[in-house]
Amino acid sequence: MARKGTGFFDRKGHFFKTAREATASDFAGLLGQIGEGESLAPGIALLLLDKREEIERLFAEHDAMIEDENALALGISEKVTQLPRPVS
Repeated sequence: MARKGTGFFDRKGHFFKTAREATASDFAGLLGQIGEGESLAPGIALLLLDKREEIERLFAEHDAMIEDENALALGISEKVTQLPRPVS
């Protein structure tokens, strides 16, 4: 007899029982082949999901540093005090 079920699909249309598995498959696809023989990408994809909070924090910190770096390059930073250059 037929039964009703719920599933999740990755971007390639492959079926997975859980959203975590579908997302990990998408990450693995983005990473591509890592290593020789069987790819390490699926395991790395699961690590990315497990470490999501820390990864997002690192990206936020990185973005803030890039903003500061760009502002310094333009000479318009409020967060960084520029010291006067010594007179030679």
